Amino acid sequence: MKDILRIRIPVWCAHIFQVVVLIMCILAMDPLAPNCHGDDQNSAGDTLLDFTKFTIEELKNVEIVSVSKKPEKLSEVAAAVFVITQEDIRRSGATSIPEALRLAPGVHVARITSTDWAINIRGLNDRFANNLLVMIDGRSVYTPVFSGVFWDVQDTVMEDIERIEVIRGPGATLWGANAVNGVINIITKQAKKTQGWQVTALVGDEEGVGSVRYGGTLDEETHYRAYVKYFNRGRLAGIVEDDSVVQPTSDWQSGRGGFRIDWEPGKAPAMDLMNSLTLQGEAYKNEYNTKIDRVSLSPPFSILESDTSKAAGGYLLGRW
Repeated sequence: MKDILRIRIPVWCAHIFQVVVLIMCILAMDPLAPNCHGDDQNSAGDTLLDFTKFTIEELKNVEIVSVSKKPEKLSEVAAAVFVITQEDIRRSGATSIPEALRLAPGVHVARITSTDWAINIRGLNDRFANNLLVMIDGRSVYTPVFSGVFWDVQDTVMEDIERIEVIRGPGATLWGANAVNGVINIITKQAKKTQGWQVTALVGDEEGVGSVRYGGTLDEETHYRAYVKYFNRGRLAGIVEDDSVVQPTSDWQSGRGGFRIDWEPGKAPAMDLMNSLTLQGEAYKNEYNTKIDRVSLSPPFSILESDTSKAAGGYLLGRW
């Protein structure tokens, strides 16, 4: 009797395994299954294509617009271009635009403090590196007052970024004198691609990031989205107490809110071109609580002083 039981148990397991495999095969053949055509969706609801089924020619046909101010295929552009897609950003775990730029070859990204970044292309890198044009949806964030970019105020919901186009090399012919070393164009998604609710949260020991976004429609031709984002990035370097040795620390809090409205009324009868009107805006407020190590010639030679600075601003952009 024991021998019979020993034989029947693996037979039953084999039957159960066959049934499970049969069910999986049926589900794989189901036309309503989400992955039956090689498509998938990420946490943001964006449709992801199975690039393993594409040919090499199809992979080269990524469309970019920053090289000649018109849509072109990546394989046909006479420039050193690298495209950071939304899928690249999602898989990298980047929580800010400077962190996402580390994915591009030839872009020098260095973090100085919690709020200060040094980013440059093909040149000496420092906090206020000049001759690098940075744009967000075609809006220049290059500061001509001191020739550089305030990276601490350049932010948005990371899931709303469609791609980042990085052009390494001179681009002043099209974009002006600021684009001597290169051009970085951050392109966000159209409002019709960000419909519905999205809530994201990231919590850590020294960092907390959260955002809420909602997209809707006013009619068949008009789509919109609105969002708010807040983060609190803690100390980049801890305090080390050793008589006279104290490391500076910094704390960074930021909140912002914005919107985007896209209206596509149709083709213009005279030019046979698709009309598209975009209106978007944003307002932000930052606060920096920093501890600075002041050096003096008299004892104590190092004094830790607290410094608080604030920055606020916004923009309104209309484009046809």
